[in-house]
Amino acid sequence: MIASLPRSVWLRTATGAYVAAFLIFLFLPLAVVAVFAFNDAPYPAPPWRGFTLDWFTGNAASGRVGLFHDAALLGSIWTSVVVASWVTALSVAVGTANAFLMERYRFLGKEALSVLMLAPLVIPGVILGISILSLSSRIADLLLALFDVDVDFLRPGLPLVVLGQFSYIATISTLMISARLQRFDRTLEEAALNLGASHAAVLRTITFPYLRPALIGSAAISFLMSFENFNTTLMLVGADPPLTVMMYGRMREGATPVLDAVSLFLMLASALFALTLMRGRSRGGEPPRPAP
Repeated sequence: MIASLPRSVWLRTATGAYVAAFLIFLFLPLAVVAVFAFNDAPYPAPPWRGFTLDWFTGNAASGRVGLFHDAALLGSIWTSVVVASWVTALSVAVGTANAFLMERYRFLGKEALSVLMLAPLVIPGVILGISILSLSSRIADLLLALFDVDVDFLRPGLPLVVLGQFSYIATISTLMISARLQRFDRTLEEAALNLGASHAAVLRTITFPYLRPALIGSAAISFLMSFENFNTTLMLVGADPPLTVMMYGRMREGATPVLDAVSLFLMLASALFALTLMRGRSRGGEPPRPAP
């Protein structure tokens, strides 16, 4: 439908009702979580018992341990940050290499490889985690039986969590960076090489500045996807659970508004993170092109 054409009253009403219903469906659960993070009740559910900051700051008199004094919960947040940082660094680095490989080179089996790279995206996270755990455990058992060497990083723990998340997040980074690289004008590189620039200088001053938005975007997506991952992480985690696994365990034991406080804290942090990226992108813009 052409936007400039007049629309009937019922169509405008239906469109407004649809948008309102969608926004309510999207934001109402978040608003409920945010409100009940301040509820003076030992459970994260109605009715409203009054306003309190106990679930953030704690209250020794009532035996409430707030978010900022919950060492286990804070430790799980830090664990998630560490895992997400490793996954992000590996995914962006490998994704960049994959993008150049798939867009700049021709080799036998390239089409089959490009299809296989998409396989981790369609495999359920639980199956992916179980497969990685089974393979790594068998390799560790074989090394122990043959050489009497116990390889700890092949056992359930943070290295396997990083490996499991990286196995599919790297594919997303590859797709994002490849899409940007496809639109790159290679004559800019050829001109710089003809003027005497080295390949390293061309990459540093022309190619990577053009890819910067895709690199930053893939890093942001990789970090957020790693931070919120649960299915694959649950299958591979060891003694140091990330936040999602910790919250799952707390929910099974009996939820308290501390989990609402954590959720509100993460919502605010994610919003600040997104606004920072949007502001940086609006300032950065496209890299300058040389005059013909």
